[in-house]
Amino acid sequence: MRTLNYKTEYQKLLSPEIVSYLVEIHEQKGQQNLFVEAQKDALSDLLDIAKIQSTEASNRIEGIITTDDRLKKIVMNKTTPKGRSEREIAGYRDVLNTVHENYDYIPVRSGMILQLHKDLYKYSNSAIGGSFKNSDNVIAEEQPDGTKKVRFQPVPAWETPEAMDSLCNAFQEALSDTELDPLILIPMFILDFLCIHPFNDGNGRMSRLLTLLLLYRSGYVVGKYVSIERLIADSKETYYEVLQESSTGWHEGENDYLPFVRYMLGIVIAAYREFTSRVDLLITKGLSKPGRVRQIIRNNTGRITKSQIMGQCPDISQKTVERALKELMENGEIIKIGGGRYTSYTWNWEK
Repeated sequence: MRTLNYKTEYQKLLSPEIVSYLVEIHEQKGQQNLFVEAQKDALSDLLDIAKIQSTEASNRIEGIITTDDRLKKIVMNKTTPKGRSEREIAGYRDVLNTVHENYDYIPVRSGMILQLHKDLYKYSNSAIGGSFKNSDNVIAEEQPDGTKKVRFQPVPAWETPEAMDSLCNAFQEALSDTELDPLILIPMFILDFLCIHPFNDGNGRMSRLLTLLLLYRSGYVVGKYVSIERLIADSKETYYEVLQESSTGWHEGENDYLPFVRYMLGIVIAAYREFTSRVDLLITKGLSKPGRVRQIIRNNTGRITKSQIMGQCPDISQKTVERALKELMENGEIIKIGGGRYTSYTWNWEK
């Protein structure tokens, strides 16, 4: 079984690019903490929106879906889940709430990870929740002709309990070294977790919940207000590409963590930047909904699509956004670019 040594691998990752990512995240974290302290009540809407988007996105990556209306009711605990997909969505909702509310009291240990996995499946009839895999599994991709190609062979089932203990111990030991930045250690841990692939099912969703847990425990709570899972889902192809790049040679201890670490730091930066833009809208909360749409386009550099606008203000309906766009075009304040699914908008600075 592979021996994990985070301190040795850590030193290989301190490129100027990675260091610049760390500096920006540290600065953004400080700014966010100041705003959270001053405007706790104003952030309640962002909390609810992020929970809905996180639950939807993380499950969508795995093909677990339901209607938007049903999803919102399940996340807000206003209906009983029906069918396998909705039961698994409800399980994710509960674990996400547990992480949000109790992260300081959830140690990174195998037993606790098993408990979170058990809660993920508590509404399902399946008996796999809370147990490590009982048979070997593979990470495969489906080819155009319907055949499956093995991308990675995880740790065998019989080695999994020991591998998970080793992973958690190596991570805790690295965290105790104050010279090592948790922002680098966290994606390293997540990559190793995915290479072990400890469960028969739910590995992807657990990896994203653990990402939030580890970030929160290290003081980076942006995922409460902006869905990190949605940002990953929106860049799913890149996510799988860097995962494959960084897992090659893992069993031999020759893999390169850099592609995955760089990607995950980019996701965290994107979350903080989105938080900043949403805070700007909160500060101008006195604006009408069409006024907020106007402000989003005006503050955006370059082009922006309707879906991107709705992503920044998910409390505004699609019809309201479309009506606002129509009025802004009629007034000559914005310019429409392209058509159909490729339509985007930009502010008319010549007016």
